[in-house]
Amino acid sequence: MQPVEIRVYYEDTDGGGVVYYANYLRYLERARTEYLRERGVNLASLIERGYTFVVKAVQVSYIAPARYNDLLTVETDLAPGKVRLRFTHSIGREGTLIARASCDLACVGKSGKPVRIPEDVNRSLSGEKARGMSITL
Repeated sequence: MQPVEIRVYYEDTDGGGVVYYANYLRYLERARTEYLRERGVNLASLIERGYTFVVKAVQVSYIAPARYNDLLTVETDLAPGKVRLRFTHSIGREGTLIARASCDLACVGKSGKPVRIPEDVNRSLSGEKARGMSITL
């Protein structure tokens, strides 16, 4: 996968030039979206079919501050299940660990109730090719 490079912009930071804590959730969302796209999972197509993934739980441990103009790298792994996807992320800058996170997504149908992940999506996310990816944000 070709890395996506996005600098930390001033709009991502607080008044002191440090990334505002909630913006890490945006970075994680981008990493998950690229992870799924890389494996052929088209989220727009899933929505048309009546499926979507919703965040059930997220946990972030902040280790060091990211600052204005930093180039961050997000490493992503996935443990797929029958109804949920568990993503784990490491966010770094030039070899320094900035944050660790985990995020559980549930697959829901049009009713908003949990449903099994479609078989074609499970096939795309299973096995060795579903392990590990690094993108640069």
